[in-house]
Amino acid sequence: MGILEQIDEPEALRHLTPVQLTQLAAEIRGFLVENVSRTGGHLGPNLGVVELTIALHRVFRSPSDALIFDTGHQSYVHKLLTGRKDFSSLRCEGGLSGYPSRGESSHDIVENSHASTALSWADGIARACELAGSHRLPVAIIGDGAMTGGMSWEALNNIAEAQHRPLVIVLNDNGRSYAPTVGGMVRRFETVRRLDSLRVNRSYENFMERTKQALSEAGTPGKMAYGALHSLKRGVKDIFVDAGIFDSLGLKYVGPVDGHHMGELEDALRLARDYGGPVVVHAVTEKGRGYKPAESDDTDRFHAIGKIHPETGLPVQPARFGWTSVFAEEIDRLAHEREDIVGITAAMLRPVGLGPMSESFPERVCDVGIAEQHALTMAAGLAYEGFHPVVALYATFLNRAYDQLLMDVALHKAPVTLMLDRAGVTGDDGASHNGMWDLAMAAMIPGLRTAAPRDGQRLRELFAQAVNIADGPTLVRYPKGPLPAQLDAVREEEGFDVLVETSQKPVLTIVSVGPMAHCACEAGARMGEKGYGVRVVDPRWVLPVNENLAQLLANSPAVVVIEDGLVHGGVGAEILLALSRLGASTRVECLGLDRMFFSHAARADILERSKMSVEGICEVSQRLLDTQL
Repeated sequence: MGILEQIDEPEALRHLTPVQLTQLAAEIRGFLVENVSRTGGHLGPNLGVVELTIALHRVFRSPSDALIFDTGHQSYVHKLLTGRKDFSSLRCEGGLSGYPSRGESSHDIVENSHASTALSWADGIARACELAGSHRLPVAIIGDGAMTGGMSWEALNNIAEAQHRPLVIVLNDNGRSYAPTVGGMVRRFETVRRLDSLRVNRSYENFMERTKQALSEAGTPGKMAYGALHSLKRGVKDIFVDAGIFDSLGLKYVGPVDGHHMGELEDALRLARDYGGPVVVHAVTEKGRGYKPAESDDTDRFHAIGKIHPETGLPVQPARFGWTSVFAEEIDRLAHEREDIVGITAAMLRPVGLGPMSESFPERVCDVGIAEQHALTMAAGLAYEGFHPVVALYATFLNRAYDQLLMDVALHKAPVTLMLDRAGVTGDDGASHNGMWDLAMAAMIPGLRTAAPRDGQRLRELFAQAVNIADGPTLVRYPKGPLPAQLDAVREEEGFDVLVETSQKPVLTIVSVGPMAHCACEAGARMGEKGYGVRVVDPRWVLPVNENLAQLLANSPAVVVIEDGLVHGGVGAEILLALSRLGASTRVECLGLDRMFFSHAARADILERSKMSVEGICEVSQRLLDTQL
């Protein structure tokens, strides 16, 4: 029996010898490669935190101490050490979440997959513990990539204010988020990371020796008496050398520590645990460590993978040409034609498709780090000076920059184009990654024009139209995954495309938003086979509601609207409002996503339960027609 099989709770780790700990780390890496290669998931980040997570659970007492992972994609090892070893359905419905989940374990504190939040959570928990007189210790494990987000620095500003309040910050520094980490702040970490290793090790060893001696003389092992505290404060000065960022805030700093050396990690974490105030432990790790295909992948070190062959790291099925690839081609092509186009990304250069443009025009692509708020307001500044910024984000991360989109971009009528990848239901990554909020948010913003392409050709056309709009912001949203078949219109009207028409005077009009058009057309054809007159239309530009489309719908007895977004406040709700203003008596059914957080499940299953399958659309349409007729 392997060592990992015997670990059901972190307490079991504390009885292992150094040799057994090394063996455990190897077993965990083998387990991750074998299992994540079958399901897909975040492999590289977890291979890099094996020793760090073991050390955390040996030094701290979870769940009595609160371990907060930022972001949660580095929590697979934590799951294993807290008794969750069934990875057969990882990120599948009914299986383990790809992120921490309170529903899975009391060891999980924050269900976070959005970066830069852990320090604020830790500060809140630390303050609550102080007020309640609790000895619970918050420990925030934050990647260096997450330190590019503004919330991290807002939190540090407040954490540093209370030098007496115990809190541990573990900086997991692998020099990457998806891609290599960018920004002036994190470049300061490089100074420490690149110090002569012998000098660092000697400083560290001298520091540890003095501190242990002071503890012994004080007679209070396990507690930081005055002599030990004095030694710690002297020793920290010797070690951090150029940790000026933290030093300037008055935060104690220990490191850099080899994030794959269990002994060094445990010594540093114990010092931080016993200090009695806020301490930063700087652990230098390697993303993808121990798995050659990941270590050799310069793009993202196997940050997130689909199903792969574990021996080679090659995908089981070659990726089909996807939505992101179309955008990548188009922005690179247009950037060659127009010098005013500037690409902006938030730490996801290649995942959102800006890689080709960055190779063609590196000076015209800006990666701001995990700082969506800054990205939007910076784009407004670029637009003011005559450029046309294109901000490419995952749809779920637009939530973080809503105020900037509203007050900095829209209020100033800035010609900024937002390209929202992974819009609608993404499924496997769960509630925090479903890009289902964007249409409802967009509907509230004055002057924002929103497009939803139904296929790759329409994505090309709508993106080209968006960057030609000079009097306000535009938004183009498209889903995750491979492209559907091209779906041409039977005719084009001003403000919408007609995709299916079984009668010149239809009794049912189906309005499809974006890629929902394919299900809508099939459902429309089935209803037509039943003898109903049906028309299926695609508005292309879905918000604000086109006046010609509203007039068409006002003359239709029954309307079904289908959108891969929040049904409350989305496109359907705006169509209802437009019809009300026209005094129309049209009966309307809106199909979309309920106002709830969807657990991880396949996209198709979530859509089917929301009646957004062919069968569901036919069922709702039939019920509406039965009532109407």
